[in-house]
Amino acid sequence: MKKIVKLDDERSKRTDKRKPAATAERRPPKRPRWKRSRIRPSSIVLATIIALVVFGGYLVATQDIIVDLGPPMSARANAPVSVRFDICPNGPHRDCVVDGDTFWLGDQKIRIADIDTPELSPPRCKAERIKGEAAKTRLLDLLNDGAFSLVAGDRDEDRYGRKLRRVVRDGQSIGDILVAEGLARRWDGARHPWCD
Repeated sequence: MKKIVKLDDERSKRTDKRKPAATAERRPPKRPRWKRSRIRPSSIVLATIIALVVFGGYLVATQDIIVDLGPPMSARANAPVSVRFDICPNGPHRDCVVDGDTFWLGDQKIRIADIDTPELSPPRCKAERIKGEAAKTRLLDLLNDGAFSLVAGDRDEDRYGRKLRRVVRDGQSIGDILVAEGLARRWDGARHPWCD
């Protein structure tokens, strides 16, 4: 019977694939799961603090802009303007009319937001040029007739950097006057031809 026991011991030694106990003792103890990852909690905390500081700096830097915005654009109107306008020369532009729906007020180029007038640069036909010159001259007269206000709409500027404003005097849009006189069309977001 001793032989059988010895034989069983030898078989178990050969089939036992576990490592000896001495090897297991030499392994370092298992670290917690979070220590095995490359991102440590301290790194996450540091990144969060940096993000908060950057965001806070952004808020502080833009605070003046936010404060200056005041009421919504649709509700804002500037103080009445009373300036003497001329037709714009080829040089610097200041307080002058470019065409029937665009003028300079100081160093700001203003596009009358509620109308579209015939183009002058360049006109597509003789009829557009004639009507465009008439619209430009009439806008000059209307702007010089007395104080007016500039009222902002939903958009502040167009793609050319012109300020989009309605020009209003005594509650009436100067654009409406030009439309009523046949020198402008109501602006619907697209240009329409003025040539017959």
